Amino acid sequence: MRAAYRHAITKRRAFRLPGYKTLADAGMEGDWVSPIQMTSGNPDGPMFISKDWLDYPSAIANHTQLRKTGYLPDNPFNKVMDKVLARANLTRADIYITPVFHLLTARRSSTIPPADARASFEAVVRHELMGRRPIALGTDAARVLHHFGIAHIKTLHPSARTGSFDQKADQISEALLAA
Repeated sequence: MRAAYRHAITKRRAFRLPGYKTLADAGMEGDWVSPIQMTSGNPDGPMFISKDWLDYPSAIANHTQLRKTGYLPDNPFNKVMDKVLARANLTRADIYITPVFHLLTARRSSTIPPADARASFEAVVRHELMGRRPIALGTDAARVLHHFGIAHIKTLHPSARTGSFDQKADQISEALLAA
């Protein structure tokens, strides 16, 4: 494990903000910055940055599945990402996914105040970049990267409430090719 990655894990473990739960609170602590990196944590692969990983109630309700794979295969985000990977002839082991916000919200699809997202980026995500130009999945991630002057490729979020899964996968695949 690279020193920069270990450092990012340490920073994530220390990061706290009032009103949010941690991975440890949800029983999801481990040797990763985000649990999705159990399967999508290649430090040399293309980097995708999304808004958040999951909300606290979903992490608790899906604990068994999440401890196996770090993600929920049947949610829209992951169904679209699987289509993106198939189009690029890649697997999850070939890529790196991380959220801009490394705490757990109280409910699904919560709005994360920009100041909280920026605090998480400053405390954790900047240590994950490791020289890569990330692909920002959605406006929330792009806004934070722009705020910090991080060169990135912006595309829509896989869970965006617009277009079909295939249409979203096509757009995200274009961003992946540009990276």
